[in-house]
Amino acid sequence: MTAAASDASDPLEAATQATRSLQGLSTELTARVPQLLEAMRSVGTGLELHSTLDRICETAAELADARYAAIGVVDDEGKGLSDFVTFGVGEDVARRIGHRPDGHAGLLGALILDPQTIRLADLSSDPRSAGFPPGHPPMRSFLGVPIRVQGEIFGNLYLAEKHGGGEFNDYDVHMVRVLATEAGIAIGNARLYEAARQRERWIDGSVAVTTALLSGGDADDALTVVAEQARRLADADAGIVMLPAADDGGLEIVAVSSPRPTKSLGVVIPPESAVVQRLLEGEAVFVADASTDPRMISRLTSAYGPSMMLPLQSGGRVLGALATPRVRGARQFTEAERTLATQFASQAALALMMADAQRDRERLAVYEDRDRIARDLHDLVIQRLFATGMMLESAQRRSIVPAVREGVGKAVDELDVTIQEIRTAIFALQQGPAEAPSGLRTRVLREINMAAVPLGFKPAHRFLGAIDATVGELTGKNLIAALREALSNAFRHAEASRIDVVVDAGVTLPDGSAGVRLEVADDGIGIPAGGRRSGLRNLARRAESLGGASWCGPGIGEDGGGTTVVWEAPL
Repeated sequence: MTAAASDASDPLEAATQATRSLQGLSTELTARVPQLLEAMRSVGTGLELHSTLDRICETAAELADARYAAIGVVDDEGKGLSDFVTFGVGEDVARRIGHRPDGHAGLLGALILDPQTIRLADLSSDPRSAGFPPGHPPMRSFLGVPIRVQGEIFGNLYLAEKHGGGEFNDYDVHMVRVLATEAGIAIGNARLYEAARQRERWIDGSVAVTTALLSGGDADDALTVVAEQARRLADADAGIVMLPAADDGGLEIVAVSSPRPTKSLGVVIPPESAVVQRLLEGEAVFVADASTDPRMISRLTSAYGPSMMLPLQSGGRVLGALATPRVRGARQFTEAERTLATQFASQAALALMMADAQRDRERLAVYEDRDRIARDLHDLVIQRLFATGMMLESAQRRSIVPAVREGVGKAVDELDVTIQEIRTAIFALQQGPAEAPSGLRTRVLREINMAAVPLGFKPAHRFLGAIDATVGELTGKNLIAALREALSNAFRHAEASRIDVVVDAGVTLPDGSAGVRLEVADDGIGIPAGGRRSGLRNLARRAESLGGASWCGPGIGEDGGGTTVVWEAPL
């Protein structure tokens, strides 16, 4: 074994020493100087980091006449390898070998702890060697040279199995050391370029997220954009957005970007998780292997390896969390990736807050407009309609022509109906945001629209009073069930061509209490004598269980033909 002197830490000094060492050497080495210069030119071509490492491996193998070459990139902690780039090992051989070296043991680990030039005639005889895994090609001669970038150890350049069966000589050592110095300069440039490109990608991703969140579109779609961008930028297997769960204080998965179908949407990570606690406190969590880390208590993490979990926080307020896990066995996240991802999460959180504020302003504008419309309807339209009705009633009393009196009377009745419908609209406009989406009015309209399909026509409807604001949840559920039963009976038995549905939340029940009344009237054939009454009994039982009642009466057909089902209950 022959060990060269310790390498200089300064790249320029190392290059100068290496070049001086060429002076006065044999004509054989001098003849190889053009090859060295061409190799240095080749190594300095291009700026993409991984392709630069590939090119260094190939050039070093050609320069030293080696069968195999590799570069082991030292991780941020300086205790292992974060990447391992090879030349001369085919894909089929690499698959047989399996996982890449981690640099924690053997000769590669020794070079990480003590970076110096090492030359071995038979690496298997060195006591630091840990042997080869199954499927690894045989190697005897070995040459290892450290690569420094701006004075810091970047990794080591390994050469093995010199062609012809010999060992690497002094000429090879000198040439490879000079190449390693040039490689350090090329890698430094490539890393600067890669860092600039990486920052640009993350900035572009932040812009895309901000644009999506502030575009006024669906909030779920915007959160999906956050997950997609985070997954792409972090080169992760998934992007996951979590928001605080409403019930138990954990984190609920609300958006997922993954190349595979996932069943994780809606899953709640419980507050007992140490990771959830740290995220909700505004701390980032970085995990080396999510499948084995004891803090990861969810079954969803079994397929993942390195993971970043970042709080979505802005102004001291934690809005949720963002997770970007990689597959098991993938490379760890670098310090630069962690920093950029944290900045991205902060920008996404700020955009979320801005989007919420924008939606609040838009909702406020809508509510203000609704209040204005409601006031105008109440103060102007209803008053004018009421005055018009009074004028018509006065004209009706003065008229001596029966047909005119009847026509004017119908017009007055229509005005009364119109006034009631406008008042119902005013009640709907005055409802708060939480009442509108699932209110009783909406559910009644949904039942009417569903019944229109089998009926072949849409039943008419009318609402009286503050339906959504006054009818309780239990009464509302039973009213909907009664409406469904009445519409079903009209379709199956009545042979009706017209159905009117009226929901009145302003009635007074026989005991003097306020109540709600449902009327479903049709112009069908009526209830046949001796027919089944199970549906009507169900309606009555529902009403009686609430302290109300249900009965049937004449319909809206000619001469009272058809049936009117009445169902009422206390508010």
